[in-house]
Amino acid sequence: MSRTVVIAGGGPTGLMLAGELALAGVSAVVLEPRTERAEHSRGMAVHGRSLELLEQRGLADDLREQGMFAWPRTPFAFIWLNMDSVGPEDYTYAMPQWRTEQLLERHATEVGAEVRHGHTVTGFTQKADDVTVTVRSPDGEYELSAAYLVGCDGEDSTVRGLAGIGRLDHEVSSYYGVLGDVEVPEGENFDAGLQPAGVFGAIPIGPGVLRLMTIEFADRPDGTDGPVTEAELGASIERITGRAPRIERAQYLARFGGPSTLAERFRDGRVFLAGDAAHVSYVSGTQGLNAGLQDAVNLGWKLAAEVKGQAPEGLLDSYHAERYPAAVRACAHARAQMALMHPLSKVGPLRGLFEELLQFEEVNRYLLQLPTLVEHPQPAAGDHPLVGRRIGGVSLSTADGETTVAQTLQSGRGVLLALSDDGPDAVAGWKDRVNVVSAKATAEIDAPVVLLRPDGYVAYAGEASDGLDRALRTWFGEPER
Repeated sequence: MSRTVVIAGGGPTGLMLAGELALAGVSAVVLEPRTERAEHSRGMAVHGRSLELLEQRGLADDLREQGMFAWPRTPFAFIWLNMDSVGPEDYTYAMPQWRTEQLLERHATEVGAEVRHGHTVTGFTQKADDVTVTVRSPDGEYELSAAYLVGCDGEDSTVRGLAGIGRLDHEVSSYYGVLGDVEVPEGENFDAGLQPAGVFGAIPIGPGVLRLMTIEFADRPDGTDGPVTEAELGASIERITGRAPRIERAQYLARFGGPSTLAERFRDGRVFLAGDAAHVSYVSGTQGLNAGLQDAVNLGWKLAAEVKGQAPEGLLDSYHAERYPAAVRACAHARAQMALMHPLSKVGPLRGLFEELLQFEEVNRYLLQLPTLVEHPQPAAGDHPLVGRRIGGVSLSTADGETTVAQTLQSGRGVLLALSDDGPDAVAGWKDRVNVVSAKATAEIDAPVVLLRPDGYVAYAGEASDGLDRALRTWFGEPER
């Protein structure tokens, strides 16, 4: 069997996955149709939960050093939420997506993954032990043998279509959007906000440059199948606000929108889906990028364990079992927002009631965390309260100095936090898969032993003698003999 995993799509999800696989010692090849990465992108932010993942791999500081800052407000259906009830992990941070992709590609190649620009998946054939992928490249067509193929190739995923995996579209949440990074005359004013015909936004992104963005609750107009134009952007703004803006020059133009979608399943034999190929949640802010990165980190270590022959039975099935419900929640979050925005004449009273409910801190916190705060695995009755959570920000005092839980995960392996003398010997048979970190007990971790999966989630917390062995076998396979 081939030991290579082929990834279709070199966006954030595909690059994060490639980095995870290479970090675990598995060959990863990313096939990216774009010949070069433009310094423009539709996405302009990164979520705090995404930063948790990057922190675990030592990458978050790179984005912070590029001038990243927290947005002071986050909307739900363009009703502003109160951020006082949450911590930094639930904020949205300004950072163009192309910079995040640039960081992830550099990391992936540094740890050993290969990224092939200008290469596109056009077909594949599955067999019992491998997948043969057909690729179109600048030098012609060729075939690539792989242990697994992962479609990270966007909402119009070729891999999903070839695999025959259907989509569950939610047409009620469909819309048409267009955006542009434009230079406008000094003194030009904009009436931004929610209007009966849609939403218009204007955000400063540089000296003399604004991002103008529209969302129309209607189908895409005729004659908008070609490249986006300044005229198309201006016409969309005029339909919403009643006035077209004066635009001196557009630096970047793009369309977005459509229905919220969810693939019927995230796996077909040796073929997996992740990111927008698996789920698209519109009007989601940073939720799409965050969900894709979470998919990648969830799937990466599981695929690596299977390729290396270390995976316990059912480990790969846990990818769909864990990430599908999370995608359902994210899609429901987006659809609920659409239902609160249109038609405005009918939903006005409901919006007023929502604004009253948002006076309660618990409601604010619930809406802020609904699409991003998930638990893997789902805790069972009797489990310690830490099970299923991430605790990366907790500080640890070790013999080698001060560190954090997130920093102990930078190798991409599992971690046993031994906060008493009982832990280290319990993982002797898994020393090739699980690192042991001995540290002083801390009030923030109310357990003598904590087992972390490579994706940072707590798989077990408690006494070393109670259920640690079962958790190790469940997530890391049988011990070495």
